[in-house]
Amino acid sequence: MDSYHWYLQLKKPRWAPPASLFGPVWSVLYLIIFVSFGFVFFNAATSTIPWVVAVPFALNLVLNFSFTYFQFGLKNNRLASVDILLVLITLIWALIAIWPYLSWVSFINLPYLAWVLFATALQLTITYLNRPHSPV
Repeated sequence: MDSYHWYLQLKKPRWAPPASLFGPVWSVLYLIIFVSFGFVFFNAATSTIPWVVAVPFALNLVLNFSFTYFQFGLKNNRLASVDILLVLITLIWALIAIWPYLSWVSFINLPYLAWVLFATALQLTITYLNRPHSPV
């Protein structure tokens, strides 16, 4: 079974959005991420800000892209849950770290933060609803 159909077969909460919503939302968010994270990396590379400020941004990107592999490649809800929690943690860390230098980066990423909060709640709920049941 391909990953799209596998995902459709999972039990989801009533408040889960339709699968067709994820593409448009992520398209907008990836544009925000590309511009703002790119600006952070440029400023770190040119020593305008300390390079250590860019670390949580880099980690966030790696973890963000890893989620798709864990969820749809491996079809592993537990790994995807751990990953999305780490995405949330690194995003909060990144927005706090950049605030003293480029506060607009924190502001422009508020939609990303809101979506990651929602996605975290959704993923944790899906993982719970689809947990393996122990034989009694």
